[in-house]
Amino acid sequence: MSSGAHGGGAEEDRGVVRSEAEDAVPEEKQAIGDGLAGVPATPSPGDDSSSSDSVGDGAESSESAGSSDSSDSSDSADSSGSADSKKSKQGSFWKELPVLIGVALVLALVIKAFAIQAFYIPSQSMENTLRVGDRVLVNKIVYHTRDIHRGDVVVFNGLDSWDPEVTYSEPSNPITKVLHWIGGAFGVVPGEKDYIKRVIGVPGDRVSCKGNGAPILVNGKALDESSYLYTDPVTHEQNVPSQEPFDTVVPKGRLWVMGDHRGLSADSRAHVGDPGGGSIPENKVVGRAFVVVWPVNHWNTLPIPATFNQPGLASALLGGTPLGLGFVGAVPVALLNRRRRLRRRGLSTLAGFEA
Repeated sequence: MSSGAHGGGAEEDRGVVRSEAEDAVPEEKQAIGDGLAGVPATPSPGDDSSSSDSVGDGAESSESAGSSDSSDSSDSADSSGSADSKKSKQGSFWKELPVLIGVALVLALVIKAFAIQAFYIPSQSMENTLRVGDRVLVNKIVYHTRDIHRGDVVVFNGLDSWDPEVTYSEPSNPITKVLHWIGGAFGVVPGEKDYIKRVIGVPGDRVSCKGNGAPILVNGKALDESSYLYTDPVTHEQNVPSQEPFDTVVPKGRLWVMGDHRGLSADSRAHVGDPGGGSIPENKVVGRAFVVVWPVNHWNTLPIPATFNQPGLASALLGGTPLGLGFVGAVPVALLNRRRRLRRRGLSTLAGFEA
């Protein structure tokens, strides 16, 4: 009995211990689970989608961050490079500017010296054809290829023959002198020694006028000057060809010139008492004015008026000289031919007698 009692009690003790041990396991697991509740669960090997998604998101974020950093650095590099390029271009431009200006001046002076030059109109002597302040271009080559024609508008140097139509004070400052010279070269300021007139008579021409409104005669032919003589813009009254009478034969190598505004032009008529009888030397002609270039609203060409192309205007001297030379040259030729004919006749007659 007692042993049974002992045996039953032992089993109860073991059962209690076992039950306590079994109850202890869930409590431990629960404590561990409660402690790890805030930690994200480790994915199982079969859960590929969640794993790959989380890794992909991290890679994309790191790539985007890297690309943004690289783009920022490249943008800053480009901006700094463009700024440096602009600075270098600006620096090179300012360095090259004086060279460009110097080359332009040299080219302009070469063209001015040998080909075309601009001139400033300082007076009213050529109105309405040319007005004060106009700039004209003068061809300096044309008279190396042809003679000066009647009706040409020419610029000539009258420094030692005619008094200036407009007087200017000579600059005293050296810098002002240089600037004045450059301005004269480009037609910005007038030159004291330069005149501009229309050619009426060339060497050998007889130019005459009875005055008081009578027409000008060139070799006996009356000029119709209505297309270019000055006309008053208010009264529409036109200048007469000349109030003063004159009659002259233009010497060899000289020209008779007149302004289109006959009432204000101190031209050849005003210098009849000077050497050359008022005419100017051909070798003093700078060139032919052919176009008005400034101001823009005055732009116009300067052709030869039709009246200078009328037949029979050529001078008797120029027309008769070739004819006289022709006769002089023809005389010996005619005599030589006559002698040959006589000789042939003599030879033929002698041959007839022998036969």
